[in-house]
Amino acid sequence: MAIELYNDGEHACLMFADLVDDPNDHAVQANQFLIVDSGHGALIDPGGNMTYNALRMAMHARFPPNGLDYVLASHADPDIVASLNKWLVHTECKVMVSQVWARFVPHFCSIGSTDNRIIPIPDPGLHIRLGKSKILAVPAHFLHSEGNFQFYDPKAKILFSGDMGASMVDHDDAMQPVKDFDAHLRSMRGFHQRYMCGQKVTRYWADMVRELDLDWLVPQHGKPFKGKAMIHAFLDWISDLPCGIDLMTPNHYRLPAS
Repeated sequence: MAIELYNDGEHACLMFADLVDDPNDHAVQANQFLIVDSGHGALIDPGGNMTYNALRMAMHARFPPNGLDYVLASHADPDIVASLNKWLVHTECKVMVSQVWARFVPHFCSIGSTDNRIIPIPDPGLHIRLGKSKILAVPAHFLHSEGNFQFYDPKAKILFSGDMGASMVDHDDAMQPVKDFDAHLRSMRGFHQRYMCGQKVTRYWADMVRELDLDWLVPQHGKPFKGKAMIHAFLDWISDLPCGIDLMTPNHYRLPAS
């Protein structure tokens, strides 16, 4: 089911939260996103083979999948873009990913399928034209990937924030925005402490994001944050959270006991 985050009749942003439905809990819940403007479309973090068929079917009601302009990948993890080969085979889309990963993502693909179709994103980011609108590739390096970008839609005032703000919840819960921030922390804290590099960069990132005009901050896993109060509660929290290398000690670097 598509969740409509924004729609003014010409420009729309859709979220798909329930396409990873694994009753054995072998796969983490993941969100996929479609931006449509004036007959042009971009998929953000379309996921792996588990999501491909369901995502194409869900897209049909809103946008013809074969007409896709871009696949935008925040980084190169399997839950982000392992389905890339299928999108390249069945559409004429270009793939945009950090220059750090531009020579790695072809390993998901058939030989030759990526020729002249990968656009590396430079470290400072860039503006991406989509129809009459634009999308900003916003730097988010080491959050959690070495080469990492988030995608900001200034028309819809949405930041698609990748793993920042992610929470480990069931797909039914992921369809509802965060209502109680303090209660939501238990589904976020462990993830951010493990997957974010360190407090230095989370603070840099939060300071940058405060400059954006946002109505939504929507991560690739779990619940979105809607409204400035909830978004800023998250930015304040992540700015003050020790994580990643901040938590490492010599005890984490010992040979395994026999």
